[in-house]
Amino acid sequence: QLQLKESGGGLVEPGGSLRLSCAASGFTLGRHAIAWFRQAPGKEREGVSCIVTNTDSTIYADSVKDRFTISRDSAKNTVYLQMNSLKLEDTAIYYCALKTPARCSMATWYYEYWGQGTQVTVSS
Repeated sequence: QLQLKESGGGLVEPGGSLRLSCAASGFTLGRHAIAWFRQAPGKEREGVSCIVTNTDSTIYADSVKDRFTISRDSAKNTVYLQMNSLKLEDTAIYYCALKTPARCSMATWYYEYWGQGTQVTVSS
């Protein structure tokens, strides 16, 4: 059964860093697009970043460009989101999601599979 599981969230001070992981099971990362989304209280879910797993093509939301980096480790069947210079407004539940074909999008409705999410809280 195809599953995605996020980990790595937590509490961090402004300016700090976290690395989120999205571990895939039940299939092998190949020609897929894996994206990170986030949802803050009272707000809609928004796209953060996406990677095409057979080309390493990536996209980022403007709000996280130059601070966040998405990457994959095929041997571990895992996609990562390295988050640096975190800001208060980055506080949200972060989800990873998968779609085919292997073309990135920041629109939630294209994604077929979702993880349960991991909480990221940026606070002093």
